[in-house]
Amino acid sequence: MDTVETRELRYFVAVAEERHFGRAAERLGMAQPPLSRAIQRLERRLGVSLLERDRRGVSLTGAGEVLLYEGRAALDAVTAAARRTRRAGGASGTGGARERLVLAVKAAASHELLHKLLDAYAAEPGAAEVEVLPSGTCEQGEMLRDGRADVAIMHAPFNSLVGFDSEELMTEGQIAILPAGHPLAARDALSLAEVTEIPDLPLARWSRHGTYPPGPGPEIHDQTQLAQLIALGRTVAVFPDSARAWLWSEHTAVPLTDAPPVVTHIAWPAHSRSLALAGLIATATRL
Repeated sequence: MDTVETRELRYFVAVAEERHFGRAAERLGMAQPPLSRAIQRLERRLGVSLLERDRRGVSLTGAGEVLLYEGRAALDAVTAAARRTRRAGGASGTGGARERLVLAVKAAASHELLHKLLDAYAAEPGAAEVEVLPSGTCEQGEMLRDGRADVAIMHAPFNSLVGFDSEELMTEGQIAILPAGHPLAARDALSLAEVTEIPDLPLARWSRHGTYPPGPGPEIHDQTQLAQLIALGRTVAVFPDSARAWLWSEHTAVPLTDAPPVVTHIAWPAHSRSLALAGLIATATRL
């Protein structure tokens, strides 16, 4: 049989991620023996070995690696279907309520563009309610896949657009944001090498998929923390030019001469059939 139940996928993904039946059982809120039997039944039905077992835990076979990748995507799709269905029917679930779209945006990015988009769409007849959901670096794609968002403002080359439909909205350069009193703040332009090699001003580090890149700079959790650390002379950051909109008086923006351009897109799941989403996309492309 080729059919795999959602429950079985959740069981397998938990074991594959934890690499241990006991920890997976605890995560799932169940006893270990029935979890082990469920995975064994799944292996027999699929006709493949998914896990290599030993006293220390488990490791994935080649087939197991494939099912982990496909299983995560399938579970995201199931979760997304439920979330988007609830939104389409209204918070009360009674149907007939105004449709709601969730727009994921990177915190501190594209302020002016976002204002224009929301104002223009709100003026359209029958426009849906738009909830703006700020996200961390590179989180927009995950939010689209698991249904937390219906549409997202994404920025290449930082965000991957693979698997999504998208429309290009704008292209801009990048800037270094420095403390206003720093000697380099007086420069007309800087290179990326100059920004990354300032001995007394380490580059800020943002989390990507839950981990921070190595380096001496502070780990940044949100825009307010970053703004304060720059103002205090503790770090420097690189942003698209549109980030000038949130700078404090204690900050200075200096253009970067060799940073790649940032292309802003509006992106959405390729299979979407939402008329409200189509209307938002049409408005965005007219800006």
